[in-house]
Amino acid sequence: MIKSVVGSTVITCVVEYVIDPAKIDAFERFSRRWMELVDRHGGTHHGYFLPAEGASDRALALFSFPSLAAYEEYRTLFGVDPDFVAADRIRDESGCVLRYERTFMRPLLPEHGEE
Repeated sequence: MIKSVVGSTVITCVVEYVIDPAKIDAFERFSRRWMELVDRHGGTHHGYFLPAEGASDRALALFSFPSLAAYEEYRTLFGVDPDFVAADRIRDESGCVLRYERTFMRPLLPEHGEE
């Protein structure tokens, strides 16, 4: 679980995808790469949520960073770091993602062990 650092606020990025259901295998490869990259670069990935029943073209991803500044530092690697470029290439070459939208949220998490 990610905890806030004194003086900063944890942010969670919620990414809503419209995907090509016929290309779910490529989307899963793309997703696995991004989970690894987020975790490697200071974030906590909470997973991708993929269609499970019936025909669906919706998927979600949630990941958190200890602050907006930490997220912005991670974003500087887009299009520059070879691992980030390779992960995006999966999406671009397969066409598995039709579009996506990011929203930033502040998590309210359960307080375990505190009375």
